[in-house]
Amino acid sequence: MSVKKFGAGQSVKRVEDIRLVMGQGQYSSDASDGSALKAAFVRSPYAHARFTIGDLAAAAAMPGVRAVYTARDFSDLGGLPCLAPVKNSDGSLTPLKPYPVMADGEVHHVGDIVAMVVAQTGTQARDAAEAVAVEWEALAPVVDTEQAVRSGEPVVFAAAPGNVAYDTHVGDKAKTDAIFARAPRKASVKVINPRVVANYMEPRAARADIDHATGEITLDLGSQGVHIMKMILCDMILKLPSDKLRVVTKDVGGGFGTKNMMYREYPLVVEATRRLGESVSWVGDRSEHFVGDAQGRDNVTTAEMAMDENGKFLGLRVDILGNLGAYLSMFAPYIPWLGASMATGTYNIGELHARVRGIYTHTVPVDAYRGAGRPEAAYVLERLVDVCAREMKLDPAEIRARNFIKPAQMPFHTLTDRDYDVGDFEGAMRACLKKADREGFAARAAASKANGKARGFGFASYIECTAWGDGEKGSVSLNKDGTLTVAIGTQSTGQGHETAYAQVVSEQFDLPLERIHVIQGDTKTIPTGNGTGGSRSIPVGAVMVGRASTKLAASLKELAADKLEAAVADLEIADGKIRIAGTDRAIDLAEIAALPQATGDKIKAVEEFVPPSATYPNGTHACEVEIDPETGHVALLRYTVVDDFGFTLNPLLLAGQVHGGIGQGAGQALTEKAAFDESGQLLTASFMDYAMPRADDFPDFEFETRNIPSNTNPMGLKGAGEAGSIGSTPAVMNAIADALWRSHKVAHIDMPATPYAVFAALRSQQA
Repeated sequence: MSVKKFGAGQSVKRVEDIRLVMGQGQYSSDASDGSALKAAFVRSPYAHARFTIGDLAAAAAMPGVRAVYTARDFSDLGGLPCLAPVKNSDGSLTPLKPYPVMADGEVHHVGDIVAMVVAQTGTQARDAAEAVAVEWEALAPVVDTEQAVRSGEPVVFAAAPGNVAYDTHVGDKAKTDAIFARAPRKASVKVINPRVVANYMEPRAARADIDHATGEITLDLGSQGVHIMKMILCDMILKLPSDKLRVVTKDVGGGFGTKNMMYREYPLVVEATRRLGESVSWVGDRSEHFVGDAQGRDNVTTAEMAMDENGKFLGLRVDILGNLGAYLSMFAPYIPWLGASMATGTYNIGELHARVRGIYTHTVPVDAYRGAGRPEAAYVLERLVDVCAREMKLDPAEIRARNFIKPAQMPFHTLTDRDYDVGDFEGAMRACLKKADREGFAARAAASKANGKARGFGFASYIECTAWGDGEKGSVSLNKDGTLTVAIGTQSTGQGHETAYAQVVSEQFDLPLERIHVIQGDTKTIPTGNGTGGSRSIPVGAVMVGRASTKLAASLKELAADKLEAAVADLEIADGKIRIAGTDRAIDLAEIAALPQATGDKIKAVEEFVPPSATYPNGTHACEVEIDPETGHVALLRYTVVDDFGFTLNPLLLAGQVHGGIGQGAGQALTEKAAFDESGQLLTASFMDYAMPRADDFPDFEFETRNIPSNTNPMGLKGAGEAGSIGSTPAVMNAIADALWRSHKVAHIDMPATPYAVFAALRSQQA
């Protein structure tokens, strides 16, 4: 057989990029261009206010306007659902705050939708939206997470006293408190994990069309999974029969978890199309993204470690306040809890108690953002471990080595009911520190000091859970022209699924990738799917594709055996043909497809893979920074990563995912923060004020894998899409903290470590 140069494990360039860089991508805003009508929304300028909307006649009479809607027009629609409520520690469930498709009489965050205008052009719709007369009565908001739980503060939802959406825990409080009572050494840290805005390249958009003959509506939108969108719209909000709605997602310009959510604009666009009988579209702008799309992170966490005299970790106490915003977005309550479930990280800790509270505030709702709870957990833990090292006067690598879970202890059941199957955490750390030339750091630090700069070295070891829960069902089929088609219910948002899945198929059929088509994102052609999130697409989807490819190959060999008059056992697949091994007698795939008996399920293989457990990627990130004390500017000089992803399907795609994750994690560490003032106004509501990282903020990333195949995944795969964002924030902040401590004995700084924040920390210490 020929060398399968396109198969799994090969560094194949992305096949979809040819289409995308030539301007042939099909994004949701492209679909919106041709709609008959355009929608615009009236959004609240207040974080908390009562309002009334007066006579709509003037706005409705403006040129091109077809309809003006308010909440009363949609009273028959269901609200946006929260799919992941969390019970309190006593087993009760605090009532969930309703999340209507449009605010009625009271708004709860800046950007809350209060009216919708549909017109013939986008300009006409926006002009009429500005003409909608709204009378506002401003009310006191509560914005700050810690302030929200204090007595006497404004209440966001009457059924959640003290603004607590839930109050739960992980671990054993009594045992952990007992450990702390007798522990000879302790260390603690309080960290703020600031709120961030996803800022994917492509803002959200949606277009709905109606087929008057059948009554079916097609909704084209950018999402991370069309099937969950359809289920929520049909079953929970619009109450539509399933056969009356088709949801389509084509190309997506970034998702990061945030495009997994149901947003109000989607049911409103569909409902407007139903009522007006014409296609309606909406294209959001960057300003709407800042105040209308789910945001990420926003935790205040206190963590304490109890240790023995040698720095052995005896117990961990954690208190998490997770700001959920004004409404409970789809998975919002689950995110802080998910972080708590990874609280012990890579360490063997004696006892644990983590209290987790989800908090309402008058701010934009918060939900899953790349890593979803795991970056928050890793940040807290790895900052605390460095503080423990300082308290014990131990090298940060040594205290980690003393407390890591050892390979011989695998499989390892954690105090949070996680089951780690494999891992060599110390091995990854040692390899990363060697690659980063930690031994040579002292000389580099001395050179920086001679130049008036402060140099720091920091690193962080992490582990995360990926690819758990629902499986994926799909198919691989042979087409008449000899090409193959993969149909799968995941959704690429830029990761390169068209390439990755095709590589798995090519492994079986020895075909170039351009002869393998991948279709996703259409509820009409793909019956089921669980979308993309939690780094699940490759560990789950690729296994399914591999199984279907193997099944199809066996079926095609049976068809070829009759034609070639040979036994199936004597056949092999090479160069896209099935041939008798050791001979030149062969039949290509197009000829097989043309055989009379090549019908139905003989040329289409349907398979499913349901993961038995999560996979646990892990690794170490190391960062070296230099700080200018005169300006507070932080320069990232070196960045090194050694990761364990089990098996690398495509090294180029993997490196891209890791690099992108580092960019987002380091961006949060250095520049990004969604800041609200006391009135609830978002002060960072544009790129003029919200500082995104740029390419020149980063050095070249040194990245390698030290893979140990997963025992819970048939291909050994572990999810990789979120890992870069998990290890990077603590690595960068530990490096900055190291530089500040070395130079000025500054003990703590929170994210983002902007020049102003660093400068202020230095000056406060000098004072």
